[in-house]
Amino acid sequence: MFEDKGVAEVVIRKSRFIGHLLPVTSVAQADAALSALREAHKTASHNCFAYTIGLDGTPVERFSDDGEPSGTAGRPMLELLRRRDIHNTLVVVTRYFGGTLLGASGLVHAYQDASQAAMEATTALTCVRMRKVRVSCDYATFGKLEYAYAQAEYLVGEKTFTEDVGMDLTVTEEEAERLSKMTADLSSGQARIEMDDVAWFGRRPDGSVVRL
Repeated sequence: MFEDKGVAEVVIRKSRFIGHLLPVTSVAQADAALSALREAHKTASHNCFAYTIGLDGTPVERFSDDGEPSGTAGRPMLELLRRRDIHNTLVVVTRYFGGTLLGASGLVHAYQDASQAAMEATTALTCVRMRKVRVSCDYATFGKLEYAYAQAEYLVGEKTFTEDVGMDLTVTEEEAERLSKMTADLSSGQARIEMDDVAWFGRRPDGSVVRL
């Protein structure tokens, strides 16, 4: 999945191929985004698309050549998404015909190249099942826990300082149990831990995360 939309253009033998990539989480959202792009580029020769939606179980996948020769646009775009193990993503490639036929092989490469360029224009997220954790402790314990979390490379987010200290962390399912035990041991059972249900998060290249 990707964090933001990406747009990129490639020109091949005077035909313009504009790749649009959008993160989507439902078929309705994908269809609405596709309709908006078709309206914005209603004078284009073709608006071909592919999308894959779903993180649990079998994804919903659809594609369209939108008038290009069968198998030269939508399916190659979908195969690119599959090959890169990309989910919850809509790719639309808008073509403004330049007057020169590219042939089946040329079209496949053009549509995949425009899709790839759009992917490179935004930030890819690695989808991971994680928990949001809230740790509350006294000031005497705070430094010890903060150091231990940093050594364990746990992702610590917002910190609050009132009568006690609060720390928000985001950890994987596997890390949650270890975090709980570490916190209890280092605080002699005095720190309080609250855990949200497991949910899907996207991890950025820098290690920070965003809830999907």
